[in-house]
Amino acid sequence: MKILVLSDSHRSMAGIYSAIDTVQPDHVIHLGDLMEDAEYTAQVYPTLPICMVPGNCDGWTNADCVKQIKLGGQSILLSHGHLWGVKSGYDQALAQARAAKADIRLFGHTHQALGCQMEDGLWVLNPGSSRSTYGLITLEEGKVSCCVHHLA
Repeated sequence: MKILVLSDSHRSMAGIYSAIDTVQPDHVIHLGDLMEDAEYTAQVYPTLPICMVPGNCDGWTNADCVKQIKLGGQSILLSHGHLWGVKSGYDQALAQARAAKADIRLFGHTHQALGCQMEDGLWVLNPGSSRSTYGLITLEEGKVSCCVHHLA
């Protein structure tokens, strides 16, 4: 299973479409800023499952700021990251993921990609801004691999 992870698109749709067309993912996760970009993408790619959470630029919304989903047997905790101060460190975001017993923690907000890394049994990924980068998670036979790619 290929999971495309995007964040901080800020109405720049070209990066989203390029990443989808390049990766041909089974699932897309959009981590906010702007959630309406993910909603529009769902209209353009109606058969592609897209999960999304709002970010700090998404205004008033009733959408959950944090979601925990299960894909390919992995528990994935996603949020934009602004509520946990990720611009000044990841400790709060990682503590929340551990408390939720997540296998993978995804967040954005910083516009700087954090290559996928393992932190004490927890995979952590910030895909950066979809204007320039995206994350790709591959789940095969219970194994996780992930990385950050730069848009061409």
